[in-house]
Amino acid sequence: MSSEKIELLQTLEEIDRRRRFGKLARFKPYPKQQTFFDLGATKRERALMAANRVGKSECGSVEMTYHLTGRYPKGWKGKKFDRPIVAWAAGETSVLVRDVQQTKLFGKPGVEAEFGTGFVPKECIADKPSMARGVTDAYDTVQIKHMTEGVEDGISTLSFKSYEQGRAKFQGSTVDVVWEDEEPPADVHAEALTRIAPSEEAPDGGILYGTFTPLKGISDVVRRFRDEQSPDRAMVTMTIDEAEHISAIERVKIIAGYLPHEREARARGVPMMGSGRVFTSTEESISEEIHPSMVPLHWAKLWGIDFGVAHPFAAALIAWDKDADIIHVVHTVRLSDNRPRDHAAAMKPIAAGAPVAWPQDGTAREKSSGEPLMKFYKDEGLVMLPEHATWPGGGVSTEAGVAEMDDRFKTGRLKVARHLLAFFEEYRDYHRKDGFLVKVRDDILSALRVAIMMKRHARPMAIGNKKSSHQQTEAKDIDFPVW
Repeated sequence: MSSEKIELLQTLEEIDRRRRFGKLARFKPYPKQQTFFDLGATKRERALMAANRVGKSECGSVEMTYHLTGRYPKGWKGKKFDRPIVAWAAGETSVLVRDVQQTKLFGKPGVEAEFGTGFVPKECIADKPSMARGVTDAYDTVQIKHMTEGVEDGISTLSFKSYEQGRAKFQGSTVDVVWEDEEPPADVHAEALTRIAPSEEAPDGGILYGTFTPLKGISDVVRRFRDEQSPDRAMVTMTIDEAEHISAIERVKIIAGYLPHEREARARGVPMMGSGRVFTSTEESISEEIHPSMVPLHWAKLWGIDFGVAHPFAAALIAWDKDADIIHVVHTVRLSDNRPRDHAAAMKPIAAGAPVAWPQDGTAREKSSGEPLMKFYKDEGLVMLPEHATWPGGGVSTEAGVAEMDDRFKTGRLKVARHLLAFFEEYRDYHRKDGFLVKVRDDILSALRVAIMMKRHARPMAIGNKKSSHQQTEAKDIDFPVW
């Protein structure tokens, strides 16, 4: 064989080796995965509540690999350990833990040639894994070389556990990182949280994160993340639409293949709810392909805003086709910790001259100036309606607004632009507790309700521009509200 052929063969073998053993280097997070990673710096307990097939287990595997090896990527903003760690990876059954978490981290079970083809680089594996009892080719514990600033400084330990083993198997040890893949029973989750509490060995405590599709409905674990606010806890949702590796055509086929009662959970990461959920129309039935530059001139336009006192500011732009009595939501804005000037600047490029409906709290006077809150927005050039939003009869009932929105969703008379992802985040999580609306993460929905309340003041006008009409406006780095 000639030297050229030998060199070509060696090159091809090296390419194949890097493809098989360089999985971690090829990983590029989607925006929601990156948000989930970043929250680890400030939240000891996180959940990625996601659709099926969007990469939630890959996300969990990659973060676990970073912590075990100390090989954090450049610009990493999440939790960071500067020492070897003790970690657990847990799932529903020992077989599923082997087939999902173990496989993604270390390669196909039982195939020697595949060992090291997972996210954990083969050269980082310190020794042969110790094997679990009772499940063929399942690992019990793996030792991983840890590096800090490029210098090897010890051995991290990863143990695999399953929920079927019961709460007792999660007792005793102090752990730095716990990864729950798929939703755990509440007692197991509580025990795992106890394991990451601050201790003498780890004064700052550890972290726990879960990656799951909420097929158990409003369980205690889901309710903890969704309803029980805490500065130590955060939830990120990710839908099939946010998984860039799935084409639009394939997405339609996948969603159609799910059982109807599981469709929203498997495609949107929405907990399967009963009476707790406010809006039950599917996202497919209320969404449409539209943006401001596509809206006909004769449709009546109106902004609705929610000022964001102690929560994010939000605005929703509606275009009302009066002939068909269909309201189209064509743009939204949600901004945290910004000024009226910034809010107005986000709205004016889309529809500067559209009337703006505003809620009753806009009459409250700002302490330092004594001016009504709405005046600051008027001074920034927005066309504020002269009075706060009311129904034609003079009332301001929130329930009346929710009822009209629900009726319009169900009858096809309220449609939302498909690209407005922040709206759908709020829509799928809007719920009641003990019969009352939960006023959390409902900023855009509140702005839309104000607009619908005052739709009689909408007027025909041209809106939109090529540069900015295809996307909603979000504050930088907060495409998911984490309060």
